[in-house]
Amino acid sequence: KMSITLEFKGLRETCEYQPNETVSGYILVNCPSTISHNGIELKYHGEVKLELSARTVGLFEAFYSKIKPTVLMDGKLQVCGPGTLRKGEHKLPFKFTAKALEKNEPLPDTYHGVYIGVLYHMIATIKRGLLLVSPAIKQEFYILSPTKPEAESKQIPFSVSPANIKNISRQQRAKIAHFLFEGRIDSAVCDLNKPFTGEIIIRESQNDIKSIELQLVRVEICPYSEGEAREATEVQNIQIGSGNVIPNLPIPIYMLFPRIFTCSTLRTNSYRVEFEINIIVVFSDDHMVTENFPIRLYRVSTPTTRL
Repeated sequence: KMSITLEFKGLRETCEYQPNETVSGYILVNCPSTISHNGIELKYHGEVKLELSARTVGLFEAFYSKIKPTVLMDGKLQVCGPGTLRKGEHKLPFKFTAKALEKNEPLPDTYHGVYIGVLYHMIATIKRGLLLVSPAIKQEFYILSPTKPEAESKQIPFSVSPANIKNISRQQRAKIAHFLFEGRIDSAVCDLNKPFTGEIIIRESQNDIKSIELQLVRVEICPYSEGEAREATEVQNIQIGSGNVIPNLPIPIYMLFPRIFTCSTLRTNSYRVEFEINIIVVFSDDHMVTENFPIRLYRVSTPTTRL
């Protein structure tokens, strides 16, 4: 026996919207036979989900410290009043405004993290009697919230050699084969719609080089009863140099920020989401040197038609 199917249609190709924009489309309902119903409802909801890392706070604390989600957006509308739907396809239009639950609170970007998630979705339901299944469908949509840069954009030069490596003893430093890497990043204050850029130059290295990598790291911070849990995890890693690269050759640093898995830097009383860049040089013996750059991300207001 065929069942009733629902599908969201007519939304933007990317499902991306800015705060206070209208989200519109239609629900395509396919009925294998005529049915009666108690109304067709659309709910839309946004929330921040927080989870503690067992590695940071311990398994017991992580399991029992359930943090209640913070609601950002919540609403519902009746798409169709009670009645009947005949056999065949039905297009039921809807529209709502993507606005925050609290009047003066900004809606943060959609963000899919490991321990923090900012999620927006809508659910369409055909309400039927108590003993009948009420068909429903859920659809995520993405909020891209324009923000302002917190500081000026400026180039940051760097130079890495055994002399400025941290976290090693004097004896260990004396055993390290000599190397010198120089370069720059074009800015640590970055627009999410533009690439992260710079360059690195291998001036000299006594050991052969195996790989040069660019790593984007998310840092998620959640407060809990004993303090705050801080967890850094990799978002993506891009190889920008392979093998024993030519000395004194400028190697471009170029990386696009992935949609959904990055967002404007978030700092609230309940949680924080920050980002860092690591430039990693891996030697042929698998030892590696890392130069770390905390970065601040923001989003310039642009037409939300990006693919």
